[in-house]
Amino acid sequence: MGHALCVCSRGTVIIDNKRYLFIQKLGEGGFSYVDLVEGLHDGHFYALKRILCHEQQDREDAQREADMHRLFHHPNILRLVAYCLKERGAKHEAWLLLPFFKRGTLWTEIERLKDKGNFLTQDQILQLLLGICRGLEAIHAKGYAHRDLKPTNILLGDEGQPVLMDLGSMNQACIHVEGSRQALALQDWAAQRCTISYRAPELFSVQSHCVIDERTDVWSLGCVLYAMMFGEGPYDMVFQKGDSVALAVQNQLNIPQSPRHSAAMRQLLASMMTVDPQQRPHIPLLLSQLEALQPSAPGQHTTQI
Repeated sequence: MGHALCVCSRGTVIIDNKRYLFIQKLGEGGFSYVDLVEGLHDGHFYALKRILCHEQQDREDAQREADMHRLFHHPNILRLVAYCLKERGAKHEAWLLLPFFKRGTLWTEIERLKDKGNFLTQDQILQLLLGICRGLEAIHAKGYAHRDLKPTNILLGDEGQPVLMDLGSMNQACIHVEGSRQALALQDWAAQRCTISYRAPELFSVQSHCVIDERTDVWSLGCVLYAMMFGEGPYDMVFQKGDSVALAVQNQLNIPQSPRHSAAMRQLLASMMTVDPQQRPHIPLLLSQLEALQPSAPGQHTTQI
């Protein structure tokens, strides 16, 4: 479960016998908050994610998120520094101590460039995509799927390397659906845990007898690639206008022409955005295609973002 935690005076907390100083709030979601804290033992900054747990299921979900982090020691997956459960009477808070990334998320970078009328270059996109795919490959290799991949769930390291975060929606990669009740339960789960404009078509209307596999992540990856290429997700505007994303994703995506992108990159995107999940490629195939697309001229270096 983790070591005892106590809230101490002057805005400090102790986690695993180490003291951390509260610096500022970084953000908040429906039932979680993220604070910037400084480790007084090492001078490093960390992100402290606090999840409000109203019932036993919430505590189990938070524990599971921590367990998912602990499964991986990979440069493209966010590591967990420490985890503990804090009790306040009948209420609990789960605390996940995570590394702090000062550059923020991939979406921060996309927005920053868009504000200047710019976009990521193809070489930058390919380098980012390679790192994201390697992170997904590690997740899939252990029999799991991320299920909520999007630009706001991808952090950027100091050298611009992508790091997958928010593992709270991860579940088993291959789900055999046998019956309408199970199908509806999975559909309801996806509606709560998988961001609508990055959700794969097969999760909007789950069939009574089917197999849902890790290629839901490949669809989401395609949406991320589209956002890197064009500055917004393919279904962001559909959602913002109040139109049906569930309907929009049933049709093959129209990819705008741009001199910034090669035919090979457009083809890569089209393959990820295949509506039929059985025709969608797996990550290892995408990785081999990506590695072939990397700049290979002597002395050529991929531009860092």
